[in-house]
Amino acid sequence: MPTILVADDHPLFREALRSAVMRAVPDATLREADGVDALYALVERESQADLLLLDLNMPGAHGFSALVHLRAHHPQLPVMVVSAREEPAVMRRALDHGAVGFLPKSADAGTLGEAIDAVLAGDRWAPPAALKAPAAPAEEHDAAQRVRELTPQQFRVLQMLGDGLLNKQIAYELGVSEATIKAHMTAILRKLGASNRTQAVLIAGKLAVDPEAVMPPPEDAE
Repeated sequence: MPTILVADDHPLFREALRSAVMRAVPDATLREADGVDALYALVERESQADLLLLDLNMPGAHGFSALVHLRAHHPQLPVMVVSAREEPAVMRRALDHGAVGFLPKSADAGTLGEAIDAVLAGDRWAPPAALKAPAAPAEEHDAAQRVRELTPQQFRVLQMLGDGLLNKQIAYELGVSEATIKAHMTAILRKLGASNRTQAVLIAGKLAVDPEAVMPPPEDAE
């Protein structure tokens, strides 16, 4: 009996996806997350799950960064990206960063069933156009490799930095001291090969769906 995790912040689509999965795999056990923090907690609890259906545009996920992080720390968990972004280049980038499949949100129930059957059998599945698109550039792969080196807590700090939070705001959100966040920032800069906060965000921003839209963080005390 397979366990399938569903991560999407939109209740209506999550409900539709749940119904489609149950039609395709009637004996599946479903677990759901409606945000990135809930997702990471769910993956920790369900580390032996058979498949994660991951919304690419879930707030806080920052494009492909959540996929890269999950593949680094939970390599045994197959991840299929589900997204309304259906450009072949976006689909190919997801595959290049470790997704076992890419399912457009416009897909019908029959296609969903076909995709899930394929990945549960150990194959990859994506629309043909994804496989014909150019591979992700070398600098993007380099950024992904650096992000993989971050611990889960360092990764959370980097995500919050990308959301524009200052050190004191991150400390408040995580329930730790500002000194602890500064220590995390030092480690993040070292692992990313960045000299400051702005450079760190721009390096991680190469994993955004639209890297050119990434905004540098506000100034903060080191």
